[in-house]
Amino acid sequence: MAVPAAGAVIAAGAISPDQAVAEAVRLGPVIGFLAAVLVLAQLCDDEGLFHACGAWMARRAAGRPRRLLVLVFVMASLITAVLSLDATVVLLTPVVFATAARLGARAKPHVYACTHLSNTASLLLPVSNLTNLLAFTASGLAFTRFAALMALPWLTAIAAEYVVIRRFFATDLDAGADAPPAADAPELPLFALLTVAGTLAGFVLASVLGIDPAWAAAAGAAVLATRALARRRTTGRAIVRAAALPFCVFVLALGIVVRAVVDNGLADVLGRLIPTGTDLPALLAIAGLAAVLANVINNLPAVLVLLPLTAPTGPGAVLAVLLGVNIGPNLTYAGSLATLLWRRIVREHDTDVELGEFTRLGLLATPAALLLSVAALWVSLHMIGG
Repeated sequence: MAVPAAGAVIAAGAISPDQAVAEAVRLGPVIGFLAAVLVLAQLCDDEGLFHACGAWMARRAAGRPRRLLVLVFVMASLITAVLSLDATVVLLTPVVFATAARLGARAKPHVYACTHLSNTASLLLPVSNLTNLLAFTASGLAFTRFAALMALPWLTAIAAEYVVIRRFFATDLDAGADAPPAADAPELPLFALLTVAGTLAGFVLASVLGIDPAWAAAAGAAVLATRALARRRTTGRAIVRAAALPFCVFVLALGIVVRAVVDNGLADVLGRLIPTGTDLPALLAIAGLAAVLANVINNLPAVLVLLPLTAPTGPGAVLAVLLGVNIGPNLTYAGSLATLLWRRIVREHDTDVELGEFTRLGLLATPAALLLSVAALWVSLHMIGG
């Protein structure tokens, strides 16, 4: 629907063809990065990385659901930060289901952790989320400075999520589990791990040299793709499918639609609501507005709308928007595409997600994580500087 909508706003004169092309050019590197990271994550799965994660969690949990929850938090947070939230939703969630079943534990607390952390734990790096890439470009920060400013909010938000989820699912976690059956540990996919580490280093180097991070992501994906094709673990068609080209086209068309809406009145309305400062009350107001907007129109359109309005205020305001659009979607199904995708995966595993339960957990976790992470951002801005 986004593509016809983009055509409609161009035909109606809400945005000129030249402006639409300019918006497509602006989003091009971001979309290229998204496709490359999706391929990289899928190839890591083909190498056995996520299977090894599941086996490690089963052994370390030793039949204790509360310990398993801690391990799921660790793995989901790291995978989201390094391989993006899509890897956590699409690739880790099925592994968590299998691990809980292997232990005889109730899957619900651990599976809910995957969806909450796919949003909340995507705060750390510019490459963790498509919203981060857009904010990173608008902020003018270097890769390492972005990560340094977001490290404390990232840890704070994850800690808040853990406390809430552990208490919310206390009954399920107290139900117990079985020790995993004796089995040989799967071989650690060292090549995949080294490739991911090299790709991360490439992100930092690219930032220093002023090169778009999409090239580093493409290089990492190319290395794993070459190996997988040579060993016949994948095909060219599978690699193209992993790039999720229809989704990339959706993002591009959505950007054109949002640009048209912003230029024809929405910018004026929101401009009167957004504070111009970066003190703690202003950051809280910006993050709160971003969270509400994410749940009304989804977080991707929300960040596209808010970034042009907050970028002139400085990096602090941009990062506050990011906190709102990344943490806020845990409140409703419609908050992010990752949450909608997670719901579909859960249903494929014959597990139903109750709207009331999802919303009650969101009402407890989202305000706590958002409030504490904004306070942590304010501290980081004063300690490190924006």
